[in-house]
Amino acid sequence: MITVALSKGRILKQTLPLLKKIGISLVDDPYNSRKLIFSASRDDIQFVIIRATDVPTFVQFGAADLGVVGKDGLMEHGGEGLCELLDLRISQCRLMTAVPRRSENVPRTRKRLRVASKYVRLAQQYYQSQGMQAEVIKLYGAMELAPLVGLADEIVDLVETGNTLRANDLVEKDLIANISCRLIANAASMRTRHQQIAQLVDQLAEVVGSEQ
Repeated sequence: MITVALSKGRILKQTLPLLKKIGISLVDDPYNSRKLIFSASRDDIQFVIIRATDVPTFVQFGAADLGVVGKDGLMEHGGEGLCELLDLRISQCRLMTAVPRRSENVPRTRKRLRVASKYVRLAQQYYQSQGMQAEVIKLYGAMELAPLVGLADEIVDLVETGNTLRANDLVEKDLIANISCRLIANAASMRTRHQQIAQLVDQLAEVVGSEQ
């Protein structure tokens, strides 16, 4: 039995159609069920549906053999004990820094920036790579509010359309990474269940390639 960890929300909505195209569907409706473990139309696969931030951890420690997670979550986790198998090319967006419009063209002269983000690891790595010191304040939501109330100078967050930034008078500044969802595997599972996993990857790769 292969266990696949799926992310709740938008990623789930875009992953299920991909799985359906290779003949795999969940027996129960994940949107109306309180279950956490779901049987599938194939009896050799089951799914767990969890928070996106938990997917790499479940896969790393073997609670799931495979997982679908955004590249942002994978980078923030660090990737230890994981194999990145396939870019599914869904939930595409950008990991950006963003600043208030009034300071869009103002040089970063402060010795130590204050940055709000849920991506503490990535934000610290990025600013260090740019030769800047940054104090990263971890927030889980309402990131755009932080610069407006003086909590932070800028933010690091995912941007898809940019509408939320514009609505709060913020602008995109620096691109950190282009983001999409990746299929990941537990390193040990890749050895013990290689044939099953490889077959699944090949099927998904064919679907992803046909849609480009």
